[in-house]
Amino acid sequence: MNHSWNERRIRKAVVELCGKVGKPILKLTKKDYVDNGLEGLLNEVGTFDSINIKVFNDLQHTISGWPGGKPGADDSTRPERSVPFPKRVVIFSPHPDDDVISMGGTFCRLVEQGHEVHVAYQTSGDVAVLDETVLMMLDEVRECGFEDRYAEVEGIIAGKREGEPEPLEMRHYKAGIRRAEAKAACREFGLSTSHCHFLNMPFYETGMAKKNPLGAADVGLVVDLLRRIRPHQIYTAADLADPHGTHRVCYEAVVAAVRECLDEDWVRECNVWLYRGAWQEWDLDMVDMAVPLSPDEVIKKRHAIYRHISQKDFIPFPGEDAREFWQRAEDRTQHTAQVYDALGMAEYQAIEVFVKNKPEEFIKSI
Repeated sequence: MNHSWNERRIRKAVVELCGKVGKPILKLTKKDYVDNGLEGLLNEVGTFDSINIKVFNDLQHTISGWPGGKPGADDSTRPERSVPFPKRVVIFSPHPDDDVISMGGTFCRLVEQGHEVHVAYQTSGDVAVLDETVLMMLDEVRECGFEDRYAEVEGIIAGKREGEPEPLEMRHYKAGIRRAEAKAACREFGLSTSHCHFLNMPFYETGMAKKNPLGAADVGLVVDLLRRIRPHQIYTAADLADPHGTHRVCYEAVVAAVRECLDEDWVRECNVWLYRGAWQEWDLDMVDMAVPLSPDEVIKKRHAIYRHISQKDFIPFPGEDAREFWQRAEDRTQHTAQVYDALGMAEYQAIEVFVKNKPEEFIKSI
């Protein structure tokens, strides 16, 4: 095959062609290729029908309801290997809700299918909690007859000055709220909260919107967790369009940590799966695994997102998109399912998609 037409480029060209002519893959004709400037593809790669079948099968094999691998199954055309089973899995979540927003259906499948799933929340997310939310939570505690700290926190809020860092006491309250919400979301999927790891990476803890650069202490926290768990799968957010930059820094931390562990034996048995979230999605030419969700699973994912009460009806850094994160997530995954359907695949309610890296590829990604 001519080097200019590798598998990814062929898939991209065919998917784009389907969009242009409004046909599924297996209905494309030679005329469709020629009329849309792809005669060179036919000349260099093969007949239109052989290309159609190749790309159809290629995309079909990305679809799997077994993100951790299906035990006892032939895995030669599956996205993830069948052994070992169960697998040790680490899901890295930059903020305390990215796991359920971006890959909640897959997260749920991994737990239900018996894998040892751990979630690593990389930052506290305290900056995204309103003062009023803290007061509301403390009022609830007071009304339930527990310790009354409402007046104390009211005083802290009254003493805040614009342009100064958030008082440490408030940061602790806000981080605590986000930890509780993250644990509630994990319980929604049946995951023990003992498998929730709150890394509180130091770069984030400035008390202001502007964060510090990534440092050795941040990377060290990720390295320590990976060495303890020795995962067979790592899921990490590659949503680098995050307008506030936290996702990129968290991604760089995982890259640096995997690089530090690269010569360790567990790394050779590990696949790194990249997900995206509220701001963008993978193009289909990049996708290695597509996990379909039923209508019930979409609702279950939504309920897990709802456990993040402090983020409900409030988008701290929305960019140009005013939708709530759960709405973005549902619209994105349903759109992906519609694209697969339009290409001639089975019709699903929603699909979450991932890009696969081997560790040696992953560490070169930035």
